[in-house]
Amino acid sequence: MSSDYDFRPGGSLKLKGGVTDGGIVKKKKKSKSKDKEKAASPGEERVKALERAIQEEEGKAASPSGSGRNSPATASTSERKTAAERRFEEVQRKRLAEKVARLANKSHKDRVNEFNAKLEALSEHHDIPKVGPG
Repeated sequence: MSSDYDFRPGGSLKLKGGVTDGGIVKKKKKSKSKDKEKAASPGEERVKALERAIQEEEGKAASPSGSGRNSPATASTSERKTAAERRFEEVQRKRLAEKVARLANKSHKDRVNEFNAKLEALSEHHDIPKVGPG
């Protein structure tokens, strides 16, 4: 009187193939000490990244004939730009540089204080309503 449900195999599941056969390969975890060093100066890294971006933009504008795939097209488009387009791009570069300078001067604490002051200045209409009991 054995039922179809009486048979229960024991043990863990057996997966096909091992590590040598191209099976599951576990990745090693990165050490946290490197992450702490990187987190020590996030503002400096962001400023450096923005400065690199500015330099790349200036490099593209200064030397239109590069070794990239689209270098002939870039050269022809930069020659076709009007004076107004060139002035516009120059103003954009200056504004980006000013923005980088402003961000570099503020600490996280200053940004948080500014944000809190901005929220306090808003009317109660913008407050999040309470939901539920209590």
